[in-house]
Amino acid sequence: MSQSADAGVTDGAARELLCDLVEIQSPSGDERECAERLAAFFAERGREVWLDEVGNVRAPADDSVLLTSHIDTVPGDISVEVTDGELWGRGSVDAKGPLAAMAAAAVETGVSFVGVVGEETDSRGARHLVEDREQPDAVVNGEPSGWDGVTLGYRGLLAGEYAVETDSAHTSRPDPNAIQDAMAWWQSVETAFSSSADDENAETAEKDGNTENAEKNGTAEKDDSDEPAVFEQVTAKPVEFSGGVAADGLSVEATVEAQFRIPQGETAAGIRETVERELDGGKIDWRKPIPPVMETPRSEVARAFRTAIRRVGGDPRLLRKTGTSDMNLYAGAWDCPMATYGPGDSELDHVPNERLDLGEFDRAVAVLERVSEHLADQ
Repeated sequence: MSQSADAGVTDGAARELLCDLVEIQSPSGDERECAERLAAFFAERGREVWLDEVGNVRAPADDSVLLTSHIDTVPGDISVEVTDGELWGRGSVDAKGPLAAMAAAAVETGVSFVGVVGEETDSRGARHLVEDREQPDAVVNGEPSGWDGVTLGYRGLLAGEYAVETDSAHTSRPDPNAIQDAMAWWQSVETAFSSSADDENAETAEKDGNTENAEKNGTAEKDDSDEPAVFEQVTAKPVEFSGGVAADGLSVEATVEAQFRIPQGETAAGIRETVERELDGGKIDWRKPIPPVMETPRSEVARAFRTAIRRVGGDPRLLRKTGTSDMNLYAGAWDCPMATYGPGDSELDHVPNERLDLGEFDRAVAVLERVSEHLADQ
């Protein structure tokens, strides 16, 4: 290793960092205090560390592997407490558990670390990172996978805002107003993608049959993916709907914030084309898309995780997630092996009862240390 830690990290110190990070609220855009606590953890242990211009916590060292997770959370005030060995609080799972585990492993093994900002909104931290630093030899991105799970694939994301306007008129008239037009537009979009999903389901059923045969023959990797059929489909979701009479009283306006998840084999351009065929008078402003990613289970990173999880006492699970993460951006910018890993049940992401098992957190730290040591020795 090019740089070793000046001071080790005990299980108690790692848990203390985790609890402190969860105690400090850090919704997207308000990460500074939490970032400073994270930076102090590295500085107190003799590591070079700083906050960059967008607010990322940068602690460079041995670039044989970059451990990186996000500091920000979605909004939500959950009382922070430890009950029956579980830490309750917003961000305990997504993703301060993975973040703290990676910080502890990075200090213990002397590998590079970055805590990024803005993952829950515009991924500004990850976007800045890929433009501002050289490619590492490998990347481990921090998101909840369960301590014995490794995520290799995510769908991409395309977001946009649909807008439509009609002249104001008495509500007794039968002509549809902008609100009705927006509702009709969204229904037509859902119908277009549900028809495509029916075709995908038929193909997935055939693939599942082939996978079952491969498992019987001993030629398939274990795959505990989230909803495998969904992983291969475009999912259309409205995330905000608003409308009403304009301030000048002369028109009715309506907008829909929409997100479309991009599976492997689909493109943002293809999704845009499908959506725009349904516009019929409205218009849509598209955001910059994030492409899907699917890493091979035979990479050095994936192999290191399988070995480490077994040595800590687990049975490794390979995952594909239906959401999107910063790993999508890293894979699009850097040509190196990578995976996503972290303690916690992803079904508890963003929910009112978000909580993390502390024993699982300890095991995840141990796994990350073994993975980092293995990759640093290559």
